[in-house]
Amino acid sequence: MEHYPAIFMACHTRHVRDPKTKEVLSASQAGILDHLDEIEPLGLNDLARHLGVTPATMSIAVDRLVRRGYLQRTRDTKDARRIRLLLTRAGARIRSAQSVLDAELVGTMLAHLTPEERSRGLEGLALLAKAAKVMLRTRSESGTWARRRAADDRDTTSEKGIGNEQRHNTGRTRRGR
Repeated sequence: MEHYPAIFMACHTRHVRDPKTKEVLSASQAGILDHLDEIEPLGLNDLARHLGVTPATMSIAVDRLVRRGYLQRTRDTKDARRIRLLLTRAGARIRSAQSVLDAELVGTMLAHLTPEERSRGLEGLALLAKAAKVMLRTRSESGTWARRRAADDRDTTSEKGIGNEQRHNTGRTRRGR
C-alpha cells in the first residue's frame, strides 16, 4: 500500500479541462462532480460529510459549479430545508472525460522502466483491476453500499430531531433544559 501514494503524487491530474468549452476546473471541483449523478440527487450535507468538509465550504464550491453550469441545485420536495444536487449535461460530460491519473504523466513514468519492468508492472495492475472488479460486484450484490446509504439516511434523520434540543457551549446536545 505504500506504493500508491508515490504513483498518485507523480501522476495525478491537477486540473480537469471541459472537453467542449476548454474551461479548466480544479481537481477538487472535478472530485465533487465525480460524486454526483444526473438522475439520483444527493444532499449537499451528505456530500460535505462524505468529502470531510463543512456544509458551508461545500456550499461555496457548489455555488461556483452551479454558476458555471455544471450542477443543478434544488430543494428537496419533502423537506425544503434540504438542498439536493444533480449533475447537468455539462457536469456529466466533465465527469466522463476526467481521470484521476494524467495519461501523459503515466506514460512518462513508465518510460523510466525497462521493457521487462513495464510489462511486469502492467501485469500487476491488471491483476489489481481484476480483483477490484470482483470486489465491486461482491459489494453490490451483498448490499454493502445499500446498508451504508441506509445508515447515512438514519444519520440525516436523527439530525432533524435536534429541533427540540438546546445546544450548549460544549457543542453537545441536552434535552429539556
